[in-house]
Amino acid sequence: MKVGEHADYTGPMRGHVEVDETQIGGRQKAQARRKRGSNKTVVMGIVERDGRLRAGPIPNTSRSTLEAHVLNNVERGASVSTDEWFGYSNLANHGYAHGTVDHSSKEYVRGDHHTNTLEGHWSKLKRSIHGTHVHVSSKHLWTYVEEFSYRRNFRRSHRLMFDHLVASFSQPRVAET
Repeated sequence: MKVGEHADYTGPMRGHVEVDETQIGGRQKAQARRKRGSNKTVVMGIVERDGRLRAGPIPNTSRSTLEAHVLNNVERGASVSTDEWFGYSNLANHGYAHGTVDHSSKEYVRGDHHTNTLEGHWSKLKRSIHGTHVHVSSKHLWTYVEEFSYRRNFRRSHRLMFDHLVASFSQPRVAET
């Protein structure tokens, strides 16, 4: 992208995309987890190879949830790389060229398929949260994930990032209830 050119971060993701999810939250002892459930929030990400990234909290890692996000964000016919999680197992039936890696067998690359771009993004996001904020509540986690995704998407053009940020201030915001 040339300086001054406007990036379009809307619309379907194309080409070869990686899809992965992670859990973000504090440590919790097993006994407390059994009594109250996990204190972690699931975050899903979709990234085009050498392109834009979208990420945000999701309610769970069920097949219906994961498939819905892929179907709503990735163009049919795209090549999709995931890990072996069962929630992704039906993507080929929806018109995607789906390839997996088996992390449980210590496999991280299979041919052109890997989720290393997102794994690196998750690692940086978690280090940033731990190093800067120490803790973020699940209620506000989406804002941290959105900010980190925004910075990644504009990392090669600081001027464009600034222009986009300033332009967003002039857009009306809907108050949260």
